[in-house]
Amino acid sequence: MPPPADIVKVAIEWPGAFPKLMEIDQKKPLSAIIKEVCEGWSLGNHENFALQIADATNFYITEKNRNDIKNGSILRLTTSPYQTAVQLHERIQSSSMDAKLEALKDLANASRDITFAQEFINLDGISLLTQMVESGTERYQKLQKIMKPCFGDLLSFTLTAFVELMDHGIVSWDTFSVAFIKKIASYVNKSAMDTAVLQRSLAILESMVLNSQDLYHKVAQEITIGQLIPHLQGIMVMNCFQASWVDIQTYTIAVINALFLKAPEEKRQEMAHILAQKQLRSIILSNVIRSPIPINDEMAHQLYVLQVLTFNLLEDRMMTKMDPQDQAQRDIIFELRRIAFDVECEPNNSGSIEKRKSMYTRDYKKLGFINHVNPAVDFTQIPPGMLALDNMLYFAKHHQDAYIRIVLENSSREDKHECPFGRSSIELTKMLCEILKVGELPSENCHDFHPMFFTHDRSFEEFFCICIQLLNKTWKEMRATSEDFNKVMQVVREQIMRALTLKPNSLDQFKSRLQNLSYTEILKIRQSERMNQEDFQSRPILELREKIQPEIMELIKQQRLNRLCEGTCFRKISSRRRQDKFWYCRLSPNHKVLHYGDLEESPQGEVPHDSLQDKLPVADIKAVITGKDCPHMKEKGALKQNKEVLELAFSVLYESDEYLNFIAPDKHEYCVWTDGLNALLGKEMTSDYTKSDMDTLLSMEMKLRLLDLENIQIPEAPPPIPKEPSNYDFVYDCN
Repeated sequence: MPPPADIVKVAIEWPGAFPKLMEIDQKKPLSAIIKEVCEGWSLGNHENFALQIADATNFYITEKNRNDIKNGSILRLTTSPYQTAVQLHERIQSSSMDAKLEALKDLANASRDITFAQEFINLDGISLLTQMVESGTERYQKLQKIMKPCFGDLLSFTLTAFVELMDHGIVSWDTFSVAFIKKIASYVNKSAMDTAVLQRSLAILESMVLNSQDLYHKVAQEITIGQLIPHLQGIMVMNCFQASWVDIQTYTIAVINALFLKAPEEKRQEMAHILAQKQLRSIILSNVIRSPIPINDEMAHQLYVLQVLTFNLLEDRMMTKMDPQDQAQRDIIFELRRIAFDVECEPNNSGSIEKRKSMYTRDYKKLGFINHVNPAVDFTQIPPGMLALDNMLYFAKHHQDAYIRIVLENSSREDKHECPFGRSSIELTKMLCEILKVGELPSENCHDFHPMFFTHDRSFEEFFCICIQLLNKTWKEMRATSEDFNKVMQVVREQIMRALTLKPNSLDQFKSRLQNLSYTEILKIRQSERMNQEDFQSRPILELREKIQPEIMELIKQQRLNRLCEGTCFRKISSRRRQDKFWYCRLSPNHKVLHYGDLEESPQGEVPHDSLQDKLPVADIKAVITGKDCPHMKEKGALKQNKEVLELAFSVLYESDEYLNFIAPDKHEYCVWTDGLNALLGKEMTSDYTKSDMDTLLSMEMKLRLLDLENIQIPEAPPPIPKEPSNYDFVYDCN
C-alpha cells in the first residue's frame, strides 16, 4: 500500500551526528516537526532551530516553501534565521580582522536566502553595512598597503552581502545617503581597484540609477563617462583575469546605459555628445566587439541596449514636422538643389518672380518631391519628419557624386520611369526607423545588436546612404514605374532585412551583402520558398495529407519527449540580470517523473538525474498554464510584466494549487516544453513550432510519396546489358 500523499520520507543531518531517516507529516506545523527533530538529538530550545535544504543553496524551509520537500530530500538542522542573523550581526562588528572577514563571507552566502535576509534587515543590518562602507573601512584603508588582499576581500564580501540583501526588494533604494553613494563611486573612480570590489560597486551604481530617479541625479554628479571608459580598456583594474575583465566591461556598459536611459530628454543629446567626444564607440569596437574574447549573452544584451538608446536619439527629429515658413529649414532644401544642379542662389532682381518659381518647380520635380511648388510640405509627415531631410542633406554632402548621379540619372528618364529621390528618401527613412525600432524602449531579453553600427560615428546616416543607392539600383532592375513604388519598397525592405540577418561586421560588408541580393536573386529566393511551401489542393492529395498527418504528429511528439528527457537549464530571473541563478529540469527516460534542482552556474551539457534533488511525478500534473495566467507573472513587480517574458512563461499545476514555475530561455525551448508537457497530459500540441514542424515534415513526406505516382516499377534484378550495335554509323566525329 503506497504511503499517504502528505507523508514525505527525508534524511536530516546534524553536525557531529549520524543522519536520521524520518517521515515528515506535511499536515503538521513546521515548528512541531522541528521540535520532534530536536528531541531526537536531545536538543532544547527548539525555537532556536530551523531546517535547511542540504545543498549549495542552503535555503531555509518555511511554511511557504515546505511543499517543495520531496521524497528522498536531504535536510539539515541548523540555527534559526533569526539566531543566525543575530550572530552574524555581532560577528561582523568584531575587532579581529580575521573574524570579521570570515563573518562577512558567511553573511554574503546567507544573504541569498530571503528568510534570512528579512531577519537580518529587521536588525537594521543594511544600515550597519552602509556605515561600514561609509566610515568603517577608513580604518582598514590605512592598513591597505600591508594588508591589501585582506582589505579587498573584506570590502568585496561587504558589498556582495549588500547587493544580495537589496536584490530581494525588501528595502527601498531611496534610503541611502550621499556619503554612501560617494564612497561607492570612489571605488569606481579609483585606479588599480580590486576586481571584485569594482564589479560590486558598478552593480550597485546601476541598480541605484535604474531604481530611483533621485539617486540617478546623485550618481550622475559623482560618476562621469570619462571615469567609466578606462574600465572598458582595462586600464584601472588590477589582478584581472580574462573572465573578470569581461564582467567589468559588461557592468561598465550597463552603468552607461542606465545613466543614458534615466537621463532627462534634454540631457540625452548632451550625454551623446560627451560619449562621442570620449570616443566610446571606437573603444567598444576595439576592446569589446573586435576583442578575441567571445561576446557572451549579457554583453550582447548591453550592446543591444546601447544601440537602441543611441538610435532613440533620432526620435526627436523623426517626430518633428517641418515648418514651411522656417527659412533655415527651407535653406536645407535650397542646398539640396544647389548641390544637385550646381546652381547658386539667384539675386532677387534676376528675372521675373514667375520665371524663378517655374525654375524652382522644375528642379524640385527633378529632385523627386511630391509637392513641386513647396517641397517643405513633404516633410510635414511624421514619422519620419525632419529626419528624412537630415539624411538627404548628409547624403548630398558626404556622398556628393552618388547623390548627383542619382538625381541627374532619374531626371533624364521618362516621367513614369524616374525613381523620385525625395519621395524615396522620405519613405526609406521611415522604413529604416521601423526596422531599427527607433523610439521604442529596449527589450529585457534581446541580444540583437549589429556590430556594423559601432563602426561609424554617423552609422544611421551611412546606413541610409547605402540603402538609398540600393533603392535606386533595385528600381532600375525592376524597370519600375511610379505605380510600382510600393512594390519596390517591399523588395528593398526584404533585401535590407536579409542582409541584416547575416550580421555584417562593417558597413562595407553590409553593402557587399546587398550587392549579392539583387532583384533577380530575391525572385529566386521567393520562388524557392514558394516551392517549399507549395500546398496541393486536389482531393487525392488532401486525402493523402490526412492519412499522413497522424504519423507526423506522433513523430513530433516523440521528438518533444526526447528533448524533455535531455533537459533544459532555466533562469531564475531576478532584478539584477547578471546575478541570475539557474535551475535544471528533465524528464525521466520512462516519461513518468520530472527531475529538477538548482544549479550554481549554467551547465555544460546534460545534468544527470542523480544530481537533481527534486522530483515531480507526471501523474500528479493537472494542467499547464502559460503567459500572464502563471502565478509567477502575477506576483508584485514580476519583471514589470515585460511582454517578452510573459511570452516565455509557463507553469505546471500539481496537487492542490502547487506550481512549478518556468521562464524559458527562448521561444524555441518554450514551444518544446509546452508541447512536451501537453503531450504527457494527452493534450493537443498547439505551439507555433509544432505547426512549423508539421508543415515542413508533411511537405517532405508528401513529395517523397508522390514520387511513386508515375507507376514505374523498379525491377528486383538489374536489366541485361544490350548487345553491341551492328555498326557505329551514328557516331559523329567532331573533328
